[in-house]
Amino acid sequence: MRILVTNDDGYTSQGIRTLAQMLREYGDVTVVAPKGPQSGMSLAVNLGSRSLAYRRIGNEDGFELSYLDATPASCVKYALNFSDSFPDVVVSGINHGSNATMGALYSGTLGACQEAAINGLTGIGVSIDTHSEHPDFSAVEALFPAIFRKLVSASEGKPFGTYYNVNFPELPPEKIKGVRLTHMGIGRWIREFKLVEECNAEGETVYAMTGEYLDSGMNPPDADHHLMSQGYVTVTAHSILNTDSDELRRLSGLGIERNLL
Repeated sequence: MRILVTNDDGYTSQGIRTLAQMLREYGDVTVVAPKGPQSGMSLAVNLGSRSLAYRRIGNEDGFELSYLDATPASCVKYALNFSDSFPDVVVSGINHGSNATMGALYSGTLGACQEAAINGLTGIGVSIDTHSEHPDFSAVEALFPAIFRKLVSASEGKPFGTYYNVNFPELPPEKIKGVRLTHMGIGRWIREFKLVEECNAEGETVYAMTGEYLDSGMNPPDADHHLMSQGYVTVTAHSILNTDSDELRRLSGLGIERNLL
């Protein structure tokens, strides 16, 4: 099996190295990851806005490692464009921070998985619910291999555009209650801008984006972020095909369509 690994925390992060080492058992692992942090980039690509620097680091701990000074989706594009054959699966992570609920929409980790899905490949994003620089990955190491095997096997019959989002609570393996298939929760962030500097040398006010998560109150108990807070690993299937079929049917009933000829 050919496995492409990337992330949005950068090629030096502990999470991506843990993931690459974990996956060596299942095939040939190639890492093409951003040079530095690219969180919140979603499916953004660099296009022609600037030159993109690439560097091959070499073989480290049994996997091929390189970086591209670009977004996660751009890293996947690079790997696919400069490969003799496509990988069998793209795995993105281990992200330092949850990608449950609406965080999935902003996630650079999942942006890489969306790029995989655009190209007809299986994409699997893996995240842990902490922003610590050195998280405890023992539960991921204990449980993700089985999840990986099952998702790869199940992907043979998946619809075009589907990719998978796996989120771990930061707990030791013995405190994980189980693995649950679930759906993306609904919520938003408030107080998202933190003042850093009232007036810098250019006369600008400087902010950092942060924020507090506010649950919508519409979520059932089995929404991804609720289950994760209870100690479950969550697996959510997403799709790049985001046409709202229910809304199209509603609009059709309102007489939106017209024949003009």
